[in-house]
Amino acid sequence: MNKIDTIIKKLDLSPHPEGGYFKETYRSVGEIKADSLSSDYKGSRSYSTCIYFLLTSNNFSAFHRIKQDEIWHFYDGSPLLLHIITPEGLYIKHRIGWDIINGEIPQFVVPGGCWFGAEVVADEAYSLVGCTVSPGFSFDDFELKPRNELIELFPHLEKEISHLTHD
Repeated sequence: MNKIDTIIKKLDLSPHPEGGYFKETYRSVGEIKADSLSSDYKGSRSYSTCIYFLLTSNNFSAFHRIKQDEIWHFYDGSPLLLHIITPEGLYIKHRIGWDIINGEIPQFVVPGGCWFGAEVVADEAYSLVGCTVSPGFSFDDFELKPRNELIELFPHLEKEISHLTHD
């Protein structure tokens, strides 16, 4: 069994709809009641949630968005590129990893409402990260659009969107 398979097995990871593998590792017991959240939310949310998230060179995290801020924490493997499209259509990418001297950062916050995706930098490698979301993650807040719909929203980013979306 190779290292990637071992990590998937030991951490009990499952396939994620956006790509890669994940496991929820924390969901707060306390909740934020619906009447204390903005009208964008339907129902209550946990205070916070956290997952393990594993990407490999053979897959990517497709552009998606959630309402909440999402904090990415780098743990192991190859650095990854985190691609972000703001609601205004500004494209930014960040290199998440341990090589701080050469511009990588081990933690980054993706603002809620931004489209974002990720890919492993090295060939034949993996990136193991953690993602923390507050208010806590719910698939009710998750949006994954087809390539053509994202390109309609941001035609100037067709190349970047095509790279990190499925048909």
